[in-house]
Amino acid sequence: MQTRLRDSLQLLRDDEAAARLDIAVLTQAIDDAFRLNRHSYVMPQRMILPQGDHTVLVMPCFAENIFGIKIVTMKREPGRGSRVLKANYTLYDGKSGEALLFMEADALTDLRTAATSAVATRLMAQLHPEVLGIFGTGRQAKAHLAVLLRMFNFREVLICGSSPERSADFAQMASEKFQARVRAVDASTCASESSVLCTCTTSTTPLFDGRLLQPGCHVNAVGAFRPETREVDDETIRRSRLVVDTYEGAPVEAGDILIPQRNHVIAKNHILADLHEALSRKIVIRRSPADITLFKSVGCALEDLAAARLLLDADMALKS
Repeated sequence: MQTRLRDSLQLLRDDEAAARLDIAVLTQAIDDAFRLNRHSYVMPQRMILPQGDHTVLVMPCFAENIFGIKIVTMKREPGRGSRVLKANYTLYDGKSGEALLFMEADALTDLRTAATSAVATRLMAQLHPEVLGIFGTGRQAKAHLAVLLRMFNFREVLICGSSPERSADFAQMASEKFQARVRAVDASTCASESSVLCTCTTSTTPLFDGRLLQPGCHVNAVGAFRPETREVDDETIRRSRLVVDTYEGAPVEAGDILIPQRNHVIAKNHILADLHEALSRKIVIRRSPADITLFKSVGCALEDLAAARLLLDADMALKS
């Protein structure tokens, strides 16, 4: 049930947002936003406001007379990265300033992140990848599982969480929910046997040895977004043909890239393209079946606005 804020504006709950976001439609909308319409989005670099062990992210974006802003509150956990506590999103008419839609945005964030990984995977992975590996057992891991299983026909899924118990519980849940072959494994197995590998954790240190990645593997690294934290090691980055979501985000925020640069493992030109350039085929990313490719995402406001516009359209259709 929606809670009425005023006559013309209602709060859209997370479960409602998730139900209204069709995965295939969302994935195509994000593909179009990056590929075709990237330069129509006005997207300032997000503000990161530290508050002790809490951090607030402010992510605005404007396009086609619609303005959106997401506020994310996160909390650091000892020995781990930041965990999202709450995200909210508001859409405004860019000309009148009228608020159009106010929503809880945890589900929106999870699904738009996974859909962006699916866009990158469709572009960068080998044809017909067989094994999906996921590091993590939280919300992003669940979203990536749901989206990638919808978009690709994997014969097996490998799960590696922060403990064998978490991995086993998640694998059982996933197997029952998605009617898929899902196996709980250790980090080495997950890294070495996956043809598509997603890192969806709050880890501050590398999850696996990059020497283990099989030729042809594609990696979506989405968990770490601070300069001092990373999920993949120097060797993974060194071996990979690297694409970032935006030049304003990952190259200046993500330790996955900044730490290998500081270690003189890679140069700044190791980044081949942002997602717009890669989707536009301006630069060839995968040159051969043996190439290892990596998409580094810290998330961007364009993805939020593309998803929120779909929810606004759905909301208007329900009211008409």
